[in-house]
Amino acid sequence: MSIKLVHKKLIKKKLTLSVAESCTGGLLAHNFTKLANSSKYFQMGLTTYSNQAKIKILKINKNIIQKYGAVSKECCKAMVQNLFKISKSKINVSITGIAGPGGGTKEKPVGLVYMGIKKGNKIIINKTIFKSKSRKKIQYSTVKKVIQIILKII
Repeated sequence: MSIKLVHKKLIKKKLTLSVAESCTGGLLAHNFTKLANSSKYFQMGLTTYSNQAKIKILKINKNIIQKYGAVSKECCKAMVQNLFKISKSKINVSITGIAGPGGGTKEKPVGLVYMGIKKGNKIIINKTIFKSKSRKKIQYSTVKKVIQIILKII
């Protein structure tokens, strides 16, 4: 994983980072904060796992969750936009998905993850369906993918 490279670049470029995670349960925040000097850029990590937390903490409009579901492009986008409003970080990341092993449907299978990255006015929403049925693998693969996307934009 190129997290150490992202870590160094964030410090060098004096960029700040905040994350709002659901299906990864804080794993992305953990991967950054376990590195020394992450306090130079890491501002906050929110684990908004329940719909209630998304609504109360991230101020996601409950109609978005009712209409599209918590695991949706629309919810992921609202998460990253609202995280920016709270954190004012230069880079904001949101993650929502189905890590399994249960909870999947035909329309939204286990392994479906939306990752939102906001830098400046640019928002990238990445939809990935990880083929693994392992909860741990889906979570780790999501973190790896987010780190790769961050590396491309910084």
